[in-house]
Amino acid sequence: MPDLADVCEWMDRELRIREIPDYSGAVNGLQLENDRPVLRVAAAVDASLPVMEEAVRQDVDLLVVHHGLFWQGARPLVGGNYRKWKTAIEGGLAVYSAHLPLDVHGEWGNNILLAQAIGLQVTGSFLEWKGLPIGLLGEMESHREDLRKRLETAVAGPVHVCPGGPEDLGLVGLCTGGAGSQIAEAAERGVRTLITGEGPHWSFPLAEELGVNVFYAGHYATETFGVRRLVAELGRKFSLETQFLDHPSGL
Repeated sequence: MPDLADVCEWMDRELRIREIPDYSGAVNGLQLENDRPVLRVAAAVDASLPVMEEAVRQDVDLLVVHHGLFWQGARPLVGGNYRKWKTAIEGGLAVYSAHLPLDVHGEWGNNILLAQAIGLQVTGSFLEWKGLPIGLLGEMESHREDLRKRLETAVAGPVHVCPGGPEDLGLVGLCTGGAGSQIAEAAERGVRTLITGEGPHWSFPLAEELGVNVFYAGHYATETFGVRRLVAELGRKFSLETQFLDHPSGL
């Protein structure tokens, strides 16, 4: 029966948690500990109240998420936030979060796994944030409609397309989550097709002006890959029972 500290130390090291910069609300690493051994681990995209309640119902010992308990910043422990923390603590649920360290991981990251799922041949990186490249560049022998179909298969859902760029795609940029707001930076790097999860409304008309295709495949849907793979690796490493708690936002 592995100890929580050992499991978290392994994830910290493999994901380079202490080395990779992130947004202040990420608070990567162990966010809530417990006092029992780790037998059952679950993955989820968000540490939301329904997810926490389901994890406790499933008798999960450790919940591994992409967006953790502090994503909205410091908030009073009242209402739903209080119920979330109360559920986790009384249920003996530990919570571990990995945001950008999981997005950019070379084997288990959201970006590389989505790239592999759609057949993107990665040739480089782009979209630097605090010196960290958070997106991938690549090439595909494909066209716009074929890419839409590949993405819809990969994310198991609809993909919204801005057909602002060439039919034959050109240089492809991929950054899961909410990179639509970085369309101008992508275009400056020569990207003619951007794959991401979501973007603000203005990213669509701007993409048309800049001559860039944008594939909005869903913030949630594009970020299920990393946590699922990470927990699968945990299961193999420590002989743990694992599962994925799917609670899509539709965004």
